[in-house]
Amino acid sequence: MIYVTGDTHGDISRFKDPVLKKLTKDDILIICGDFGFLWDGSKREKSVLRKLADKEYTIAFLDGCHENFDILDSIPVTEWCGGKAQIISKNIIHLMRGQVYDIQDKRIFTFGGGHSQDYDIRRDGSNWWEREQPSHQEIIEAIHNLDEVSNEVDYVITHEPPASLKDCLGVDVFQRLEVHAFFEDIIKVCTYKKWFFGKCHIDKHIPIKFYAVFDKIYPLK
Repeated sequence: MIYVTGDTHGDISRFKDPVLKKLTKDDILIICGDFGFLWDGSKREKSVLRKLADKEYTIAFLDGCHENFDILDSIPVTEWCGGKAQIISKNIIHLMRGQVYDIQDKRIFTFGGGHSQDYDIRRDGSNWWEREQPSHQEIIEAIHNLDEVSNEVDYVITHEPPASLKDCLGVDVFQRLEVHAFFEDIIKVCTYKKWFFGKCHIDKHIPIKFYAVFDKIYPLK
């Protein structure tokens, strides 16, 4: 079974959820960005990653706005379930932007990255990376990959929400990115069952197909 949850931000207590304790080696947990366990490369962080690597199930995460992209970029890119991915450990996998994966007979499109709401505070330090914002080339690759599957997927999983949902979410989209326009195109031209996204730190279903997800865990049935 595949499950989806929201931003974890390096908080290992999120993995104590009773739902996750029941997962087996055949299960996959997808995190909608801001994984947060690849941040400073410290001994403590490496110890936490080893604990996550001991989980029976697979942890697959999208990148968000609070990631150390220097660390992520140092990890080799390989192929996993039909799309580009980075293997952190035997059961921890970074699902990359604009990829289409075939996982347990489900076709899943992923697109991480976005814009930090605390950009003004973080940009002058060593904890903000411009690469958090999706590039034009990544969007072009995503368009190509969706075209290869005739714009038909089972699920869309992103970090940023489509900007057109901001009124429903009760949050502001402070900066319009090229990826926001791309997401609106996906809504118009792609066929999908459900769209999950993190970023907003709320759990909310926006009928019919959209799910803002934070600490709730959704099975992809």
